[in-house]
Amino acid sequence: MSSKMVIKQPQPVLESRDSDEWHSRICDCCDDKAECCLVFCCCPCFACMKTKEYGQCLCLPLLDLCGIVSPATWAMRVSVRHRYGIKGTLCNDCLIATCCTPCAWCQMSREMKCRAIPITLLNARPKN
Repeated sequence: MSSKMVIKQPQPVLESRDSDEWHSRICDCCDDKAECCLVFCCCPCFACMKTKEYGQCLCLPLLDLCGIVSPATWAMRVSVRHRYGIKGTLCNDCLIATCCTPCAWCQMSREMKCRAIPITLLNARPKN
């Protein structure tokens, strides 16, 4: 009898394969004017809210305040592309995250809304 040691449990991943392209362009920020205003008034606050909504650490975007390159924006953009199966390159993601940070957050937010996946609880029991 052989035994296997499990080092890391598989994590659930929500995936949507609607299209392999972004639903909106990087400069379509004014498609949602309220969101656009919030991003351009306080991008770090907006980024923290969206990161938490995405399921990551709330404070992750604060790393962007430490330097020239925006590592959290870059990582989130890559993650959003991979989760939704969007074509693109790391070079393009880095360029957009560094040069157009507010627009990148607007685009990711629009994509998350557009591809929202309803979560269904199976075998959920009502509280007594």
